Order: sequence, then structure tokens, then C-alpha cells
Amino acid sequence: EAVARGTVTMQPATVDVIRSNTTPKGDVLSTAQIAGIMAAKRTHELIPLCHPLALSFVGVDLNLAEDGKSVAIEATVRTNGKTGAEMEALTAVSVAGLTVYDMCKAVDRGMRVESVRLVKKTGGNSGNIVLEE
Repeated sequence: EAVARGTVTMQPATVDVIRSNTTPKGDVLSTAQIAGIMAAKRTHELIPLCHPLALSFVGVDLNLAEDGKSVAIEATVRTNGKTGAEMEALTAVSVAGLTVYDMCKAVDRGMRVESVRLVKKTGGNSGNIVLEE
């Protein structure tokens, strides 16, 4: 299992537009969730030398952060294989963040996709890593 997180920072007014579901392109959080799941499944097509994994679970959660200025993203990816799934989790967070940006860029060109990072990995050849809870 691998867990990754990231943030899309934006103007508070942009968070309000996402919350009220009034962006020109539609439901931002649901669309970004689907994009993140799809990206995790296609990581091997996007990143050279990543091999395809049989994923047993991909979950992508997006939440409007309490600070009122960002969307928090977390992806969890699981596989029963003998390898880690950290690239799939990181790709899911990255693409979900880019999707938020794409869907809101007409409202806020100053958004930033930030702090994409691995927070936990269990299994695989390199063993367990816990960088944050």
C-alpha cells in the first residue's frame, strides 16, 4: 500500500465556487477524483520504466481544507504484487491536482499545485516507510 498527499492552493472565492458547484466545467471534486483513479491505473504509460501493476484498490479523496484556501488530496493505492505502489499514488495525487487546476483556471489563474509527496508505503522490496501520519 502507498499513500500520497498534495494540495491545490487558491483564492477563497475559488473554494466557494467549488463548494457551490458553479464552475463552468462542472463538479470539480468528483471529476478530479475520477481523473486521479484513472491516472493511477495508467502510471506505467505515463512514466518511463514504470511497469504495470495489478492494483487491488485505488482511492482518491479530495476535500476543501479548513483553511478556506485549498483543496487537500489524498490517494491510497494497494497491490498484492511484490513491488511498492508509490508511483501510482503520487501520480493519482498529481493528476487530481492538475484536474482541479484545469477545471478552475477560468476563475483563478493563480492556483498552485503544491506539496505532492509520499506519506506512507508498506511492502515492496525496500520495506516500510512512514513519513507522516
